[in-house]
Formats: sequence, C-alpha cells, structure tokens
Amino acid sequence: MKRWLSAALSVLAVCAVAAPAGASRQVEKLDRGAVAIAANGGVFIGWRVLATDAPGTAFNLYRNGKKLNGAPLAVSNFTDPDGKPGATYTVRAVIGGKEAPAAAAGAVWRQPYLSIPVQKPQDGVTPDGHPYTYQINDGSAADLDGDGQYELLVKWQPTNAHDNSQAGYTGNTFLDAYRLDGRRLWRIDLGRNIRAGAHYTTFLAYDFDGDGKAEVMVKTADGTVDGVGNTIGDAARDYRNARGYVLDGPEFITVFNGVTGAAMATQPYLPARGDVAAWGDAYGNRVDRFLGGVAYLDSERPSAVFTRGYYTRAVIAAWDWRGGKLTSRWVYDTDKDDPIGKPGLYHQGAHWLSVADADGDGLDDIIYGAATVSGKGTLLYSTGLCHGDALHVGKLDPHRPGLQVFMVHETPSCYGKHGVEMHDAATGALLWSVDGQNKDVGRGVCMDIDPGYPGEECWGAVGGLMSAAGKEISPNRPRAMNFGLWWDGDALRESLDGVRVAKWKPASGTLETLLDGGSLGAASNNGTKATPVLSADLFGDWREEVVWRSQDDQALLVFSTTIPTAIRLPTLMHDTQYRVQVAAQNAGYNQPPHPGFHLGDGMAPPVLQPVHTP
Repeated sequence: MKRWLSAALSVLAVCAVAAPAGASRQVEKLDRGAVAIAANGGVFIGWRVLATDAPGTAFNLYRNGKKLNGAPLAVSNFTDPDGKPGATYTVRAVIGGKEAPAAAAGAVWRQPYLSIPVQKPQDGVTPDGHPYTYQINDGSAADLDGDGQYELLVKWQPTNAHDNSQAGYTGNTFLDAYRLDGRRLWRIDLGRNIRAGAHYTTFLAYDFDGDGKAEVMVKTADGTVDGVGNTIGDAARDYRNARGYVLDGPEFITVFNGVTGAAMATQPYLPARGDVAAWGDAYGNRVDRFLGGVAYLDSERPSAVFTRGYYTRAVIAAWDWRGGKLTSRWVYDTDKDDPIGKPGLYHQGAHWLSVADADGDGLDDIIYGAATVSGKGTLLYSTGLCHGDALHVGKLDPHRPGLQVFMVHETPSCYGKHGVEMHDAATGALLWSVDGQNKDVGRGVCMDIDPGYPGEECWGAVGGLMSAAGKEISPNRPRAMNFGLWWDGDALRESLDGVRVAKWKPASGTLETLLDGGSLGAASNNGTKATPVLSADLFGDWREEVVWRSQDDQALLVFSTTIPTAIRLPTLMHDTQYRVQVAAQNAGYNQPPHPGFHLGDGMAPPVLQPVHTP
C-alpha cells in the first residue's frame, strides 16, 4: 500500500508527468480562488493550482504584506498559527524564481462556512386554491462574467413540486444567479408551462462558445420570462390540464446570457413530445423524463446535451452554441437508431446521465445508464440490464485499462443476477456483479474509502462492501450511499450524506463524523436522496466544497475544509470529465463527480489532460 509521504512526493507525483499529445480542451480561465478561514486559533489559507500553470510553479504567501514562508511553497494550502480574522492574505505564484502578481484571499471567514444571502420568491396559490412556498433546490457553478471566480446558480422549487407519476398543479420554477457576496445577477421565471419536479428541469451553465463567459441553457415554454423581463412565446397560453400536467403546447431550448439572463437564442426542443401515449403511458409520467449534460463532442469545445425518456423510448439531442447560433449537432432516437433485434438504448436509461470519454477516442460519450452513446451520436454498446437509479463513471479500478461504470438496477426480470454491477466503459463487458435479491436496488455509490484495497470501493442497497476488483471486503457496508466528498488531508474520499461529512473506519466498520452541517443551520435537498445544492472544487486547493441551503432558505451555506494536506493537484475543475459531471449535477437523481484519473490512496501520478483557456 503506497502512501503520500510528504509534500515533496505529492508535488513530484503531479509535476513529473508530461501532458500527453492530443487535442487541447477549452477550460475556464480561473483565478487563484484563494480563501482564508479562521480555524484552530489561527487561519487556514487555500488556493488553486491551475492545469495551465507552468511546470514547477510554486507559491509565496503574505499576511498584511509580510511573507510567511521561507522557501516557496509546493503545496497550495498553509495554516498560519498567528493569523487573526482581520488579517489580509495574498498569494503570489513563483515561476522560474520570479513572483507573479498577487491574488487576494478576501476577508477571513470567521465561521466554517460562507453564508451567501439569496432572494426567496414570493409564495403562491395554485388554480385549485392550494398555497405553496419555495425552497432552494439543486444548483450549479460557472464563471458567468469572466472574472475568474465562480458564480452560483440555484433552482427555486415550489413546495408543491411533484414527481412525474403524481398529479397536481405546481408553482413556477425559478433560476437565480448569485455572486459570492450575495448580489443577484438575474432571475429567470420558467413559467406555468414548465412543471416543477426533480425530472423536469436540467439547466446547464458552461462557456459553450469560448468567449470566456458562461451561458445558461435550459428547456423553456410559452410564458418563460428571461432575466431582463422579456417573454418567450405566448405569455397568455396555459397548457396545464385538470390534473396539473403539461402535455400540450410548444417546447423550446433556450440559451441565456450568463451576465444578464437575457434570452439570446431559442429553438424547438428535440424531440417534440408527439403522441404522449407512445412513450409508455397516456398521463404524462414517461414522456416528461428529462436529463441534460455537457460533453466535448469535437474533442476541444463543449456542447450541450438534452434528453427525453428513459423507461421506454429515449432520445438524446446534442446542441452547439457557436457564433451566436444555436444548432443541432446530432440526435439519437431509439425509434430510429436502435439496432433491430439487439439491446439498444430503449429502457436502458438511468435517473441521471454521466459524461466521459468512455472509449478513449478523444470525444466524450454519453453514459445514459446501461447503454452508452458515442460522441458521434451512435450506439457504442448496451449491457441490456435496463433502468436504474444511480451510476458512477470514472477510473474506478486503477489496475484496469480505461474507465469503468458502476450501476445499480431496478428491474429483476431484466437484470437477472446483476442488480449491482461494474462494467467496462468502452465495451459494456460485465466485470463483476452482486445479486440484486429480486429487488429494486434503489441506491449505490463508488469511492475510495479503504486504503487496504486498490481503487474505489462500491456498495449498493443490497450486498456488501465490494472492492474495485469485485471482491467482497465485508458484508458490512456504510449505511450512507448518497454522495461523496474529498474533504480531509488524504486521497481517500469521505461520505457526504444529508448534512454530514463522515470518514469510513475500516477497522471498526463505522462512519466517523467530520462535519455536521445540521448543527450550523444547513439542510439537504430531495428527500431521501439527501443531496446538497452542489458539491465541487469551487475554490481553495483541490479538495471539494459542499453547498447546502440554510434551514430557512434565506442563504446558501458554502463549507470548505480547513484540514491541511500534503497532496498537490491542479483544481479538479480543470479536469474536463470532473467539470462536465459537476455541470450535470442538477439533473435527476444527481451523483458526485469523478475525475478522468484515479484519485485515491496509492494513486499513480495523474496524466494531465492538455487544456487551454479562452
């Protein structure tokens, strides 16, 4: 079992690896993301290493203009035992022995989280007289204004939001964008013709055209109002039926300006709903199952992917936003494109999609669940194991070539003995599985929590704790299986479940709480899924932040670790597989992101992907 023994070893593990030849992918031009947080009687400071940094880049840290380190720092975090809340910290990169301009950390956080005030929408009443209020729901992060810092985006969901299988009116869904100081950039009202619920609205915030500022893409309809007050379509139309469903009227895909929220382009949504009953039922459950994601489909630039259906017919549509025009790149439709007599995409979708270069050809592929569609819009493979609620895609087993997919499945008559399984991301070949015990295996997660076994450990709602190689480590598995977070100083991942971050203790088979957000006023989302608003490497060093909503829905609470680490890695947001999985984290039953390399105990030096900024 290898260990990260020192900062020097960590630096060598990253910097000694040359970038491979191949296409360079567009990433965000981020600043140092420096933050200072009061902790343990002093101040913890963290900042970004960028994937675009010159090899050997080191850092000097200053408090109130006084340098705190002797030799330049190799790692990107520092604990100042003499730091005070009123201090001012700046970081300077050292390149070839010369200092770069200073990057300020901003005011020291006096508490273990940043509280960002938000503006809650007004309460409402449905047409049949039922009142409702609003809660913060899923979120995203993107540099909307091009200043190198992330803004946070949130979906406001009414308390009468419904699953597709449930009848009833819902209030309007709103999308907001906030700077980290709480200034709201804009609000988009999706209108009464977009039903509210976990499966209706995926919004994608990403710099699709390479101008240095992110755009926002989302499904819209008649009555959607953009961030500057303009209405899309016919504001007077109301397509809700007596059961609260929206099964008629035009549907659109719209690109919004990230700074103003103004609608810049709108096209008909692909596919159109057509005959509702043709999707598997006549009342609107299956026809309105939507997902979305971001994928690099030309190897260098990002495209948007929006979908419809996964229980029966499934359609994936790829879109490009280039030069002020929104155009269709390709569409995969099971009605037209599934192979005859063989498993295709039909009934293979999950409640979330993932994106990764599954076959190593330089183009991202759409892992739609039990089937994968290539970056060219053709079927790569289908396992035929059918629909499921959770999947994870990454370098789960470092001893195998390529990437792997871990998935749990719902239908015993389809999955047979393979209710929990791992398969090869490129071919769909089954690597190992666990008997689903004739159940709907509702949850499953995969992350490195045990240093005694190479790669990531995986477990689901049935069976035990499995190694990446398919060996049962123990019949005792962690009771938490919703999300993961890199939080402490080692390369193992911690459990993120509800408002608790916890570390697995293999010797005792228990979870040790590292952070209890509930005691600090935080709340989770989406019922038993117990997910955060967002988890991602938003600032500081390579560890991840977690964004929860406040219990009164008046603020976003952003928590960042203050535990020192000797590991040096570039920001995970400059790994495009991780970044696009973050962008899709607000879709369906969202899952934690995985980078394109193995990040875990004993990890090999990661091979850094060639990237460039606009």
